[in-house]
Amino acid sequence: MVTLLDTTAKPRHPEKAHRPDTPILKKPDWIRVKAPGSAVYAETQKIVRDNKLVTVCEEAGCPNIGECWSKRHATFMIMGDTCTRACAFCNVKTGIPDALAPDEPDKVADAVARMGLQHAVITSVDRDDLADGGAQHFARTIKAIRAASPQTTIEVLTPDFLKKPGALEVVVEAKPDVFNHNLETVPSLYLKIRPGARYFHSLRLLQQVKELDPSMFTKSGIMVGLGEIREQVMQVMDDMRSADIDFITIGQYLQPSRKHAAIDRFVTPEEFKGYETIAYSKGFLMVASSPLTRSSHHAGEDFEKLRRSRAAKVA
Repeated sequence: MVTLLDTTAKPRHPEKAHRPDTPILKKPDWIRVKAPGSAVYAETQKIVRDNKLVTVCEEAGCPNIGECWSKRHATFMIMGDTCTRACAFCNVKTGIPDALAPDEPDKVADAVARMGLQHAVITSVDRDDLADGGAQHFARTIKAIRAASPQTTIEVLTPDFLKKPGALEVVVEAKPDVFNHNLETVPSLYLKIRPGARYFHSLRLLQQVKELDPSMFTKSGIMVGLGEIREQVMQVMDDMRSADIDFITIGQYLQPSRKHAAIDRFVTPEEFKGYETIAYSKGFLMVASSPLTRSSHHAGEDFEKLRRSRAAKVA
């Protein structure tokens, strides 16, 4: 009997395969970044590979990977590389995920210790298939990092845990230093850009973090250049402040492929600076607003600024 092997690679985004192609705009000069290639970059890559870990830096095609990995910074993506959602902006693979790897928390903790991270950022794919959305796995990862590298501060960037009662409480109880969950875009674009999520649920999630632990820093971000207008961005800022969010990030949306949502326009650096000024005037403790801003870009440095800003406000 002859066994035929299916060598056809599975499409990264099967749900987008039949969508019409969208145009890809030429990037302006302020978006361009250097290609990765330093010795430290290679060392970081080796640690990630040795521990068989997934990073959002690679999976989401982050433009800052060369800079971050050359500084031994990496954002670990737990619970696999396959997401159960199909957001129109995201480059992470979609489909049916594998079972959780029980040794993953320890492997992440080992990588954090080997890289000597002062501030670790842990994110994940959406795992709507799990009863708790992966909350316990987040908690185990936080605990493992605390044991392996007690001096390291920890930032989590979580899914929305939609229809997962009690999941948020599990993660907050594990005591990360920063709880981040991105709103991603303005409410009117949710059906098009983030169809599996609900704007006010995400906003309420962040508000609940503060209710459960008022001392915990909260953080959220949005992309611009998707078709939103300035007034809508300012409304999102007001909504975030109503939920007592400490830190806002605003960055340019970059289109992963012709099957993803099209870029409406490239927002200028001057406009980003204007958003930064407005956000600080609305009471945020920390604002990161630039074309290449991403949730975990400069996360360690920004966390120190965040702590100083709170201390100055209290003093």
